[in-house]
Amino acid sequence: MKKRIGLMGGTFDPIHLAHLHIAEESREAFRLDEVRFIPAAQPPHKLERKIASAEQRIKMVELAIADNPCFCLDLLEMERKGPSYSWLMVQEMQHKLGEDAELYFITGSDSINDLPTWNHPRDLVGACQFIGTTRPEIPFDEKLLLDYFGPELRSHIHELQVPLMEISSTQIRERVAEGRSIRYLVPENVADYIEKEGLYK
Repeated sequence: MKKRIGLMGGTFDPIHLAHLHIAEESREAFRLDEVRFIPAAQPPHKLERKIASAEQRIKMVELAIADNPCFCLDLLEMERKGPSYSWLMVQEMQHKLGEDAELYFITGSDSINDLPTWNHPRDLVGACQFIGTTRPEIPFDEKLLLDYFGPELRSHIHELQVPLMEISSTQIRERVAEGRSIRYLVPENVADYIEKEGLYK
């Protein structure tokens, strides 16, 4: 029987409780054996602002997932040279884990609706399962997904409704810059690390 592996990518600048909540909800709903957190290298679309260093973001992920034996850190994206595309990441992850692994790509419903604009979208959706976490205000665009992918590939895209947690990394960085508390938005050990490193001031 294939191992079910969740893939949770992101800048994680910083990782927060909504990331962890979505990962755990996905793990439970789809009976995933593990969820791999995959920090991105410097993403091209975020070059307009300074992000925490790779080492700092890796450390925050390590701290955040340390108490969950089903969560692990994967540095695949950090170790790759060149642009970071989900299609490349899924191909490399499948090669790394072997044919005994079934991959589940965890993302938000807004990203699901943008899938046709991604790099090699049909190949990507054919190569793994997608878990799209939905919010009431951003449902799946069913007509777009069915028209673009067709019934067979559309069946690889699954909806997961999760309780709403209005937390964003941007909000956390802003709160730190303003000297406000981020308690209960990030794990306590991550908040301590942000304070110790003087991040986002």
